[in-house]
Amino acid sequence: MSRGLAWAHDDGGRASAGYKGKTGDCVCRAVAIATETPYQDVYEAINELGQRERITARKKTKSHARKGVFRGTIRKLMESYGWEWTPTMHIGSGCKVHLRQGELPMGRLVVSVSKHMVAVIDGVVHDTHDPTREGTRCVYGYWQKP
Repeated sequence: MSRGLAWAHDDGGRASAGYKGKTGDCVCRAVAIATETPYQDVYEAINELGQRERITARKKTKSHARKGVFRGTIRKLMESYGWEWTPTMHIGSGCKVHLRQGELPMGRLVVSVSKHMVAVIDGVVHDTHDPTREGTRCVYGYWQKP
């Protein structure tokens, strides 16, 4: 069986921005790392977009950089950087792409996996932990600068 991608510990500049402890900021970290944007700038952009969201019967909270970001807000954020979405999984298709060598393109990517977002740069995962599940973690799609 193939092994997962190489992994490098990277908090995306979170500690340098003055934040401590653990939190659910994977979107902010991944975007800061992949786009080479300061963590604080991404943090503020996410929260600004989150404040524009509407609370509905199905969506009881708003996006927040520290607590989680809804897909639509991620889309707005990434499109504001000029990045494009490439889906790798469709309804009923099953998993075809994993966090494994040779299955993702080279370059700077923000990759969507189950309940997590991660930066992948030239085949190396940049995150605070290794999310590859030894190469079995399914990739739903990725953002990339065209």
